[in-house]
Amino acid sequence: MDFATLLQILDSTVRLGTPLLLACLAGLFSERAGVFDIGLEGKMLMAAFCAGAVAAVTGSPWAGLLAGVAGSVALGMVHALASISFRGNQLISGVAINFLASGLTVLLGQNLFHLGGRTPSLMKEGRFQPITLPGAETLREVPVIGPVYADLISGHSILVYLAFALVPLSWWVLARTRFGLRLRAVGENPAAVDTAGISVARMRYLALTITGVLCGLAGAYLAIALSAGFVKEMTAGRGYIALAALIFAKWRPVPALGATMLFGLLEAVSNRYQNLDLGGVVIPVQAMQALPYVLTVIILAGFVGKAIPPRAGGEPYVKER
Repeated sequence: MDFATLLQILDSTVRLGTPLLLACLAGLFSERAGVFDIGLEGKMLMAAFCAGAVAAVTGSPWAGLLAGVAGSVALGMVHALASISFRGNQLISGVAINFLASGLTVLLGQNLFHLGGRTPSLMKEGRFQPITLPGAETLREVPVIGPVYADLISGHSILVYLAFALVPLSWWVLARTRFGLRLRAVGENPAAVDTAGISVARMRYLALTITGVLCGLAGAYLAIALSAGFVKEMTAGRGYIALAALIFAKWRPVPALGATMLFGLLEAVSNRYQNLDLGGVVIPVQAMQALPYVLTVIILAGFVGKAIPPRAGGEPYVKER
């Protein structure tokens, strides 16, 4: 493998790992607040449809982005209402959201556009375009550093840079702010937080709102940055992979970056090396495409017993009288 090929694979890793990173950070906020959110997949899917549909109608990727975030937050509030206000089972609520989004996106897409559930293909103006960073072309000829900066760091859409910026921001919010301290306390000991006069329900609603926004960014990225419109089930299990990455990262933002990029790397490798020939043994394309999902199973089997989730996670809080 030459250096140029390595850069191409790493570039694809960043592009493919970005929606996983955003979804993983989304799950981080909800689960740190004590709400398990299996519905990341459904919120991403709804966001992708809303973003693709609005961008196709208006021709504006920013309008599509806002629509995607709004669609995701709306489903997040449904999950919050069921699991916080009505104290329902959080896992069942999340699965129901996934089913709802899976069927509703296809139904709306067919009724609105009559294209089998997908949205019209977006023109260049309707998508987020790659950004060339200052000095990228000038430094391209510099050995090693130039190609890394010009071909790997530069040339991504604004949502990619936003996703990476959100990693230190999430760490700072959770570890260094009063809001983050209260959020983590709600996930560990909600009764103590309630005794201190802080509303547990309000903190969890805020956490799920942040989760909805981040899932909205992830879904919008899929439809109007990575692809050129919405297609049926385009999230392809990324919400579940993001949950596995979150467990692997032990609910911490910086390790979540490494975990999601690892999944992105496997997907990039599987996309590039299809029907891989290893000394006469040909690995079929289906096996290569299954790599990210195989790793998901391995991580869940190997780390789910070692990673300790927030102590109050998954349990509805009942205020003591």
